[in-house]
Amino acid sequence: MLDETLNRTKSFLPAGIVNFFRPAYHWSLAWLAAYHYRFPSRKIKVIAVTGTKGKSTTTEILNAMLEAAGHKTALSNTIRYKVGDQSQRNLFKMSMPGRFFAQKLIRQAVDAGCDYVIMEMTSQGALLYRHRFIELDTLVFTNLSPEHIEAHGSYENYREAKLAIARNMKYSHKPVRTIIVNTDDNEAQKFLNCPTEKKITYSIHDAEPYEIKKEGLEFSLDGQLVRSHLSGLFNLYNILAATACARNENAHPNDIAKVIENILTIPGRLEKIEAGQPFSIIVDYAHTADSLEKVYEIYKSSRIIAVLGGTGGGRDTWKRTKMGELADKYASEIILTDEDPYDEDPQKIVNDVASGIKNHKPTIIMDRRLAIREAIQKAQKGDVILITGKGTDPYIMGPKGTKIPWSDAKVAEEEVRSREKGK
Repeated sequence: MLDETLNRTKSFLPAGIVNFFRPAYHWSLAWLAAYHYRFPSRKIKVIAVTGTKGKSTTTEILNAMLEAAGHKTALSNTIRYKVGDQSQRNLFKMSMPGRFFAQKLIRQAVDAGCDYVIMEMTSQGALLYRHRFIELDTLVFTNLSPEHIEAHGSYENYREAKLAIARNMKYSHKPVRTIIVNTDDNEAQKFLNCPTEKKITYSIHDAEPYEIKKEGLEFSLDGQLVRSHLSGLFNLYNILAATACARNENAHPNDIAKVIENILTIPGRLEKIEAGQPFSIIVDYAHTADSLEKVYEIYKSSRIIAVLGGTGGGRDTWKRTKMGELADKYASEIILTDEDPYDEDPQKIVNDVASGIKNHKPTIIMDRRLAIREAIQKAQKGDVILITGKGTDPYIMGPKGTKIPWSDAKVAEEEVRSREKGK
């Protein structure tokens, strides 16, 4: 309600005045939310995960590891919110919830007797001061690459927003503040420079020797061979990040290894749709060029049918052509479709993606269900359909705030069953 009031106020105030008062407004809301719920983060261990990619997967793996170690946990990420055994899908279309929601969730975790709250923290959340007055015990940094450039103005500003989360740890009253950093990332040192009592690092070298297959991962962990159903180098990094954090919380190595081997999938992240079809269907959140290429790389030995949009309307327009180029490079069939146009012309978004496709003639089907149906109709035994861009996103976002309830996974399963019935 307060945000709605701000949006109405912005419509008649000069931009300079709005920008001047904006930080104070967001800081005040963050403080009020923490005050209203009696500063709950001071009463529980709070672990946050930030970075460009891998946040949700890392939080899910870490949550499973801490649960396996006998802890009661709460969780907040792009996929879901949970307190103890009560879990609900994240329907807010945002990775990091509003200030009052976040503080309420932490208070619920405290009242439910949870030992930990595990939270995904984002650069856009940091711009709105959603991280303020959440007192962290531990921050995990996964990686950094260009994203949300329109929202931040530059990559440097984007990086500063991420670093603001780490620097904010100086306000935490926790006795031992810890930062866990991926040292293979170019920005690692900047995060290690942030004020914490304890600094922990991890690297891909910690998993050597490792092997990446379509079916999953094989790698070494403390000299022990471990297998995971998750695939991709990025998932190996996510596992290493969660492992480093779980170790810091004294989780037993056997519990850690068991969790790694038992996790079958992460919703919307290389999620396999199994409906009895003789080909593979993978739903993945990949919405950056880098993430998209890493997904395509896993399945490059197969015949790929790619279903993709571009990016959300009005943002990161620079990467659309690149995403088209990647589909052109790896896929045998390309189907372009609607994703989250917001107030931008969806046809223009698709055309931007198509401009990067030179060696194939893409099929353009703006109705996302019909696009997925077309891919399933075209698929033959052994093919891989890669449906990317939305993952577990619960809506297709249209103009003026309109939204259509959505699930790539559910629609894909429905369309497979419909195809089988039609035979």
